Amino acid sequence: MTSQTSILYFLLFQLTIIISQPCHRFLTDAAGGRWQYLQKSIGIVAMHMQLLNNDRVIIYDRTDFGLSKISLPDGKCRDDPYEWVIKHDCTAHSVEYDVLNNTIRPLMIQTNVWCSSGAVMPDGSLIQTGGWNDGDHMIRVFKPCSTTKDCDWVEFENGLAARRWYATNHILPRGGQIIIGGRGQFNYEFYPKKRAPNLYRLPFLAQTNDPESENNLYPFVFLIGDGNLFIFANNQSILFDYTKNKVVKTYPIMPGGDPRSYPSTGSAVLLPLKNLQAPSVEAEILVCGGAPKGSFVQANNGTFVGALDTCGRIKITDPNPQWVMETMPQARVMGDMIMLPNGNVLIINGGAAGTAGWDVGRNPVLNPVLYRPDDKLGSRFELQNPTTIPRMYHSSAVLLRDGRVLVGGSNPHIYYNFTGVIFPTELSLEEFSPAYLDQENSSLRPKIILPASQAKLNYKQNLVVMFRVTGTIALDMVSVTMVAPSFTTHSFAMNQRLLVLGNEKVTCLGNNTYAVQVTTPGSGVLYPTELSLEAFSPAYLDPENSILCPKIVLTASQTKLKYKQKLVVRFTVAGTVAIDKVSVTMWLRRSQHTPSL
Repeated sequence: MTSQTSILYFLLFQLTIIISQPCHRFLTDAAGGRWQYLQKSIGIVAMHMQLLNNDRVIIYDRTDFGLSKISLPDGKCRDDPYEWVIKHDCTAHSVEYDVLNNTIRPLMIQTNVWCSSGAVMPDGSLIQTGGWNDGDHMIRVFKPCSTTKDCDWVEFENGLAARRWYATNHILPRGGQIIIGGRGQFNYEFYPKKRAPNLYRLPFLAQTNDPESENNLYPFVFLIGDGNLFIFANNQSILFDYTKNKVVKTYPIMPGGDPRSYPSTGSAVLLPLKNLQAPSVEAEILVCGGAPKGSFVQANNGTFVGALDTCGRIKITDPNPQWVMETMPQARVMGDMIMLPNGNVLIINGGAAGTAGWDVGRNPVLNPVLYRPDDKLGSRFELQNPTTIPRMYHSSAVLLRDGRVLVGGSNPHIYYNFTGVIFPTELSLEEFSPAYLDQENSSLRPKIILPASQAKLNYKQNLVVMFRVTGTIALDMVSVTMVAPSFTTHSFAMNQRLLVLGNEKVTCLGNNTYAVQVTTPGSGVLYPTELSLEAFSPAYLDPENSILCPKIVLTASQTKLKYKQKLVVRFTVAGTVAIDKVSVTMWLRRSQHTPSL
């Protein structure tokens, strides 16, 4: 994928391009955040979640526990002779969540997607891989569409070369995916498949596999600026050249030697990437939480060891990289780590004892924690306001385009169990709103005017972002960020990354309006597949401005015009207008071809 390739960016996050203010209240002094209940029941457990380009979240659970709490539409049923509990099932095990309208639509999955993985392709389609039983070799595709009833899962049998259960997917620079590991699979493969062999050995996964506990499932995988993959499993990590099947570098074992991967589940993020035009872009990894050695075996015998309260941070691009350890306010296992659009990390969900697995987690951690990577060591964590709902095993979280975090799931039981258990099956959805969404911060929160959503960008393109903010800002402190949407399951947000595009020039346009010039990433290595920028809807589309928004009734769209042609444009507007202030503008969409009018 060359720098000239036109890359679709869609309206993913309304805070993904966010203007950083010098006021520390905005960036660091969080007010604790706010929780809001969205849905009492979506009918299934939100075990896996992915935000798509149409502002809908695809959510799915598993199929082998029996009936869910939401029926398939139009009398549909699935018949699967391989299911353990219900072979004729008329309930849904996947749903589409409409963020804007807070509504749910059931989807049809035929085979078992339990503990699977996925990623989004350049056209916006969600590629889901693997699962359990008759679903472990499956590839499933969900292509978003504007007519909601027309979208559903399409399944492809034997799309995978190996069984994928607890594997990790990562998007590659040219738009494909690499699928790494899974239970008993010390190898990787690609989607789509373009060459033989289809399967490649990865001994690192065998080396990190603990007897009885494994502790290397759902490995943490990140693409970095040199085109290699950072892979972390258990307590070890490597830099891996997937094009040559070669380990480039082996990093030090994380201090303490305790496992951080499933079922001793911690989480990890690639911290914000900066100075993107530099010859070499620095990359830092943060790994938090997990469980001490032996915790999984002890938990299955009824002893629930306290979770780890440490994080390790390592600059993997250094010549001699070393882990720097930090202590969280609370110990946590099964916690999710979500990159916020201002560059901070939200640590959310999980418990303080035991491990992941069936009924082996204890002591729910209800308070999220904010981690500010740019603050001084020892002062980076801040406790946030608590939820009232335990989110234990099989919970998840994703960032929404407006900066909220969607939280759901929790079911540490083989079946759905709502009574007589410590942690009942949880079918609800809620949202966590970080402090930058508080009303008292509204004067510091930018309103993006341009670019419009659904625009097309190129790599290494000069881009002007126009925004409005009513508070006082220092022009040299303005910056623009980009966030990629994640596929989240089992405490790992796959493909999550944040780029700081920086600030090449900021111009004050008057009336609290500014323009900042930035440059998009130079290649798909820094931002694989697509440039997923966000944009607020411009202020002229706000409901309060609707009476001033003209509706053109003539000419019709797609009308052909000539040069120097006299043109009558007829429009209606509900508000009062000054006739001498009316003007007509033309917007020219840039393309690779000579424009014709």
